[in-house]
Amino acid sequence: MAAEFVLTFAAEGILTKVTSLAAQELTLAWGFKSELKKLRHSLSIIQDFLRGAADHQTQDQGKAVEEWVRKLKAIAHDADDVLDEFNYELLKRKVELQHHMKKKVLNFLSSSNPILFRLKMAHKIKNINASLVELRDEAAFVHLVKKELDAAPQGGRLDRDQTDSFLEEDEKVIGRDHVVSDIVNSLINSNNQQKLSVMAIVGMAGLGKTTLAKSVYNQPDIATHFHKKIWVCVSNSFEVDSILSQMLGSLKPEKAALTNRNALLESLQQELTGKRYVLILDDVWNDESRKWEDLKSSLSKLNSAPGSSIIITTRSATVASITETLPRRELGKLSNDECWSILKQRALISEADDPDQQRIGRVIAQKCGGVPLVAKVLGGMMRTKNSTEEWLSIQRSEIWELPEGNERVMSVLKLSFHNLKSSLLKQCFAYCSMFQEDFKIETDKLIQLWMAQGLLHPSSGHQMEDIGNECFNILCQNSLFQDATMDEDGIITECKMHDLVHDLAKEVSRWESLTYIQGFNHEMEDHETPEIRHVSRVPTSTLETMSKLNIVGLRSLFLNDQIPNTIFPKLRALRVLDLEWAGIHELPNSIGKLKHLRFLDVSHTNIKELPESIGKLYNLQTLRLQHTYNLKKIPQEMQNLINLRHLYFDRKVEVPAGILGRLTNLRTLSYPYFTVGKEMGRGIGELGGLKELKGQLIIRNLEHVRDGEEAKNALLVQKRNLYKLAFEWSQWTDSEPTTSNSEKVLDGLQPHPNLQRLQIKGFMGAKLPSWVMSLENLKELRLVWCSNCEGVPTLGHLPNLRHLEIRGMGKLKHLGTEFYGCNDDAGVGTSKQKRIMSLFPALKTLSISECWKLIEWMKVPMMSNGGKIFPCLEELSLRQCPELRNAPSHFPCLKKLVIDGMGNKLPIENIVSTPELTTLTVVEIQDVKGLTYLPEGMLKKFKD
Repeated sequence: MAAEFVLTFAAEGILTKVTSLAAQELTLAWGFKSELKKLRHSLSIIQDFLRGAADHQTQDQGKAVEEWVRKLKAIAHDADDVLDEFNYELLKRKVELQHHMKKKVLNFLSSSNPILFRLKMAHKIKNINASLVELRDEAAFVHLVKKELDAAPQGGRLDRDQTDSFLEEDEKVIGRDHVVSDIVNSLINSNNQQKLSVMAIVGMAGLGKTTLAKSVYNQPDIATHFHKKIWVCVSNSFEVDSILSQMLGSLKPEKAALTNRNALLESLQQELTGKRYVLILDDVWNDESRKWEDLKSSLSKLNSAPGSSIIITTRSATVASITETLPRRELGKLSNDECWSILKQRALISEADDPDQQRIGRVIAQKCGGVPLVAKVLGGMMRTKNSTEEWLSIQRSEIWELPEGNERVMSVLKLSFHNLKSSLLKQCFAYCSMFQEDFKIETDKLIQLWMAQGLLHPSSGHQMEDIGNECFNILCQNSLFQDATMDEDGIITECKMHDLVHDLAKEVSRWESLTYIQGFNHEMEDHETPEIRHVSRVPTSTLETMSKLNIVGLRSLFLNDQIPNTIFPKLRALRVLDLEWAGIHELPNSIGKLKHLRFLDVSHTNIKELPESIGKLYNLQTLRLQHTYNLKKIPQEMQNLINLRHLYFDRKVEVPAGILGRLTNLRTLSYPYFTVGKEMGRGIGELGGLKELKGQLIIRNLEHVRDGEEAKNALLVQKRNLYKLAFEWSQWTDSEPTTSNSEKVLDGLQPHPNLQRLQIKGFMGAKLPSWVMSLENLKELRLVWCSNCEGVPTLGHLPNLRHLEIRGMGKLKHLGTEFYGCNDDAGVGTSKQKRIMSLFPALKTLSISECWKLIEWMKVPMMSNGGKIFPCLEELSLRQCPELRNAPSHFPCLKKLVIDGMGNKLPIENIVSTPELTTLTVVEIQDVKGLTYLPEGMLKKFKD
């Protein structure tokens, strides 16, 4: 049953919380110790019964066991709420302690009425224990058998050998190359001068219609031919205003909040008048020609150029027939060999692998029925199974007895879901039903939501975010996510779920979650309101109806509509409140009563201020305030959010002095600028307590730091999770610190060795610190406007440095042996030299610009150990260095050379004189004095 694995981990989560609370000293002072011990013992016994329910349930037991599990679910949630309320009081006491309250007040947990609170808590825990005793007795009545923990894997444990992700940003469309070419040619054909042509891609679920459309969308010829590209997911709701709004959001995100059709059309006209565009309408179900004609009528008013095109993906031939003006493309099934290619790629099968497994894999590929989604999912599942027996279990599965089509595809998805080894993974997957179909899911936000629901617990040196990333990667590996967007380091930042996978998420979460599809709100009929824990995208009217019944157990609320103030007091158990894009102008003061709230998102709203009561949300972990253009300042009370881990806000939002220094749990700072000031609460020491800060940090106005000792108060060397740092000095005056002081400050800002990207800008010292040479994980270094620097530190030995920029070093005259690190005097010992096979071994791009006095860039003598110099350099840019007379020529892999604003003393042809150089494809030369023709020797170096 879907409910069982959800509840198992919920009980384990409560056990973890009880154990943690019982260990705290204050528990002893309360006299709760005996009741908490009883609760922990009862939960342990119930958990054993729950495992038995999952493993030994017979068909006759079904209904009784289901009712037993549902009762357990309600009790488990109640216990979690009570314990979390207890934890809230502990946090409240901690905040009061920080505010230096008197000791006689601090002897009690609640300054309002500590005795009453204590009695109320004891009574609640006693009632929960009594309910669990009844449930234990009922377990025997329905013949449930206990299963000890040692006999089964822990539901919350992750196999860390299986947590590498496999999700490609631009997935190759296997077996469809000819279809992609055919569609592209049809759209850009010069004969296609229709005002607006429409092509339909038709096929059953899982054949890859969306993937095919995405491949067409990303073709270079499409980008060249069309002035604008727009992607809109339509799904079940075909509402013209919504489609127009999504179109505008794709072109101008800041205008996406418009809802009036005339305003939408006016804004779209500004973007598309006289321009040729291609519009993808993905997953269209509407077969009412009236709605389609309404959309066409609206699009005809955009005054776009002839040749604009629409591509529709749909499962329905009827939809295609009422929309198309060009011949449709009906997707057929893939061949067995093509399915085998997909499956091999996903399962990481090579020709050298076990022949028996290859044979079994080919049989499974045949059983995929030509459906690529099935091949992807099975390949991801097989990747986690190492034995031949496990592969045979897939080959012999009962799902292959089902007829080919949607039913079999859904059964394969269920098989992959049940194959997830931990109930934690299953619960994390189920929660994804909260997102609407084809929604771009932000990875960090998803993990923060899992955290808010209490699904993730720190363990064995792993933070909640680490475990969340592991869960996400495993779900990716099992092909439950797709369409990845990645950052420059290959980290997945966004993804989507296939519509069938989304259907599965809704199915396995249906007893706890209520989602709304416009025109199809019959789901309410299948729910008992007290059982609903998560609600997404319901209209205000539906929420008000629910509130008249019972919504006190609600844990998640996603709304993009108005939220009545009268509802807030009823949301006593709420952990997640997502109001992104909601039409609200303020948050009520009563939000401070949401003691359990851990996630709050009011991004893209019109709120002008946050209520002071937000400072009472001591459990809050994530606060998102992005694109709230009317919000100018956050309240001082936010300093009380001692559990806050992730804070998102915009540049224009003022953060009162001293707040950041109090948020010692902070991991994410979306606007990563810290401006040093002279007033209290603006000193660089404010950063000292932010030891968990992750990502990037840009520190400005470093001229206000008094000396190196004050700089050390930032404790940057302890911030192991910072991967990008920037140090900036603003314009100096005569009264500012000396050059020597600037060097001491930068020396005191030594970062952790994990740092990957560093920029030093406006530094006025003569010498850069020695710690730069020890950053072995550094991938990118930018030295900008370090006007007094006379030299560059030794960088040639940095093993991971890929990008180097030297700009505006006004006193730099020579780049010599110290730069490379091939001189004993450079601080690099002879023994280390012998170990180094190459200098700048990973560098791909090098830019030197605006170094007005640079005369010489030395060529390195032949290395005695046979090592190479710049073995990977692909791009070299020399700009505005008019005195440069010579430069090295050891660039065997150079692809692009830029020479701009140089004097006539530099022999350009020498730079590309290396005999091994055969890769040059781009040369840009401009503003070079005295240059009248390109040297003949250079032309021979072009690859093409």
